[in-house]
Amino acid sequence: MTEDPFVAHRSLLFTVAYEMLGSAADAEDVLQESWLRWADADRSQVRDPRAYLVQVVTRQALNRLRTLSRSREDYVGEWLPEPLLTSPDVAEDIELAESVSIAVLTVLETLGPAERAVFVLREVFDMPYGEIAEAVGKSGAAVRQIARRAREHVAARRPRVRVSRSEQQAVVERFLVALRTGRLQELMEVLAPDVVMIADGGGLVTAALAPLHGAELVAPLLARANRVVAAFETTAVWLNGAPAGRIEIDGEPSAVSLVVDNGRITRLYVVRNPRKLTRLDEPAELAR
Repeated sequence: MTEDPFVAHRSLLFTVAYEMLGSAADAEDVLQESWLRWADADRSQVRDPRAYLVQVVTRQALNRLRTLSRSREDYVGEWLPEPLLTSPDVAEDIELAESVSIAVLTVLETLGPAERAVFVLREVFDMPYGEIAEAVGKSGAAVRQIARRAREHVAARRPRVRVSRSEQQAVVERFLVALRTGRLQELMEVLAPDVVMIADGGGLVTAALAPLHGAELVAPLLARANRVVAAFETTAVWLNGAPAGRIEIDGEPSAVSLVVDNGRITRLYVVRNPRKLTRLDEPAELAR
């Protein structure tokens, strides 16, 4: 029996929805809605099931994104994407790993819904402009203009440093050891002087409400973290296609993603919102 195209392409469809929404939970909801539409579709009129399904998912994700954009305006503190546990294999596809990184997904959050959809479909999944136009309900000419603007917007804001997997892993390990021991000097040495830390507690747990700038501010805060709790554990994990950290504070998890340049951390993304930490035990299936 031939595998249903939706099942065959599910990892791809989830990745499209996740990159558009920055939320695995919302991406799963979009896939559910898309499956219902696929189940009702006249398959005899579908020439390319993969392209058709990507278009369906894109439309549903756009609808969800417009709704979320309003609710995120009322979000308490900084909003960060939902981190995903991934296998090291995801890093083998460098473009995919970069596109699902917390750093890039955070930049995509600054795009409008249509711009984000066009950027993801064109830059990440290399879809033809005609198919993108059909998915977002705009002309081919308009889509080309949107793609150019979105590309320039992301290029101006995304971290452009690319380090080897081994260098990233080494820095993550140094950081987690310094964090676990609470040694201020070691933290100062692994953090870049102009490091930026962004934390997301969603108003549900303690977290800085605005980005913190500079190692002299960030390092002492991190050094104190394990002194005010009964149990504090750190573990190296793979999140969103890159080496990262998982921190257990009195049994409650947090996820830490890093941007590394020249052997030091330039950005720290700390997700503490418990509603965004439900995907840390089972690796997500991502695909292009």
